[in-house]
Amino acid sequence: MSDQDVTVQPPKRRGPLIAAIVAVVVVIVAAVGIVIGVNANNGGSTAAPGGAATGDSTDPADDATPIADGDKGSASNPVKIGVVGASDPYWDLYKQAAADAGISIDLVDFTDYAQPNPALTEGDLDLNQFQHIIYLAQYDVDAKADVTPIGSTAIYPLGLYSTQYDSTDAIPDGATVAVPNDASNLARGLLVLQSAGLVELKDGGSPFSTIDDVLPSSRVKVTTLDANLTATSLPDVAAAIINNDFVQDAGLSFDDAIAKDDPTDPSAQPYINIFAARAEDKDNPVYLELVSIFQDTKAVTDGLQETSGGTASLVKTPVADLEQSLADTEAALSASK
Repeated sequence: MSDQDVTVQPPKRRGPLIAAIVAVVVVIVAAVGIVIGVNANNGGSTAAPGGAATGDSTDPADDATPIADGDKGSASNPVKIGVVGASDPYWDLYKQAAADAGISIDLVDFTDYAQPNPALTEGDLDLNQFQHIIYLAQYDVDAKADVTPIGSTAIYPLGLYSTQYDSTDAIPDGATVAVPNDASNLARGLLVLQSAGLVELKDGGSPFSTIDDVLPSSRVKVTTLDANLTATSLPDVAAAIINNDFVQDAGLSFDDAIAKDDPTDPSAQPYINIFAARAEDKDNPVYLELVSIFQDTKAVTDGLQETSGGTASLVKTPVADLEQSLADTEAALSASK
C-alpha cells in the first residue's frame, strides 16, 4: 500500500437492473447448494454387494445395494441354507436381518445330521450351518468332497443327560450309556464319558476314537444311536450323550447335564460350528455377507445364546484358521484310517 491517502467514494445507488441480477445470482447459488447437499447425503457411503454399507451408515438396510432379480439372494432366487432346528427363534431373526440387508434366504430344515452335507454337495443347498469342523472333515474324507468353512458361529458343549440318575457317580457299573453314532460326535461323546470316569479308552482316546477303543475295564457299556434318537432313548438307558439341537426338544434343560466338555478349552477349536459352502463358492460376496449378518446382529447372537441356555461360546475365528483346522483334521483323520 502507498503512503498516499485513499479516498473512499460513497456507494452509488443500484438501479433496478442491478438489483434483479443480484437476486438471480442468489437463487442460483442456493439451488447449487441444495444439489450438493443431496449428493453428499446419498453418496457418502458405498454398500457392499447385497448388504451392509462400507461407509459411515449404521443401518445396512438404508445402504443395501438391491440384488438384481434372478441373481442369487434375490426374492426369485433366494440363498438356500440347510440347518438342523429351523424352529429355533433366532433363525427367524436372522432371516429378517438378511432381508433388511437386501438378501432373501430360505431355511431348509433337516432332522438328521447326515443329510445337509450331501444336499450341499449335490447343489440342493447353497450353504449349511449345523456342523463343527471335525464333522465336516469326516464328511469330506469319506465322501471325497470339497465342502469348506466360510465363517464361524459358536462352540457348544456336548452333554451327558439322564432321567434316572442325578450324577455320574450314581450310574451303576455295567449300565448302558448311549452316544451318537456319527464318527465325530461318537468320539467326542466317548471323551466326555472318559472325563466323567465312566469309560477308559485305548491310548487315552482322541477325536477319532471309535466304539472299539472302549476298554473292557470301563464302568459302563456303550451303545450307539442316531444323534436325533439318543434323547428319546433315555427311558431305556442309564444316560445318553445328547447334542444341543435335541436337548430342549426332549423336554430337557441344558442345566440337566450331569457331565459335559468345556467349549472354552483351546483344544475345542475343531468343534467350532461353521457356515459351510462348496469350495468354488467360498468367496461369494453374498454368502460372506450372510456370515457377517449372523455374527454381527445382536438380536441373532442373543437369540442363539438364549436357545443354548447360555452354554454357547460365540466365536469369530478367521476363515484362514478354520480352513487350516479343517486341513489338519482331515490329514489326521486320513492317517488314522
